[in-house]
Amino acid sequence: MSFMPLGNRVLIEREAQTNQTASGLYIPDSAKEKPLNGKVIAVGKEAMEAGINEGDTVVFGKFGGTEITIDGTEYLIMSSDDIYGVMK
Repeated sequence: MSFMPLGNRVLIEREAQTNQTASGLYIPDSAKEKPLNGKVIAVGKEAMEAGINEGDTVVFGKFGGTEITIDGTEYLIMSSDDIYGVMK
């Protein structure tokens, strides 16, 4: 299935979470924080005008966006206003 965000919305796939700390301790799923960055999968026209492009890695707020599932994969759909910046 294909998904194209409208307006200033952006479809984001979160970065993969790590299961282990740097010191080797395993983190249970209940204690994990969701990553606050991800890869842009699709971009609405107004978000493109704001300088966000497919393939960019972006940083966003903890409570930004709405989780959706497309073909079994979890994504976030959010306004470009909820994105703090693009990592270069």
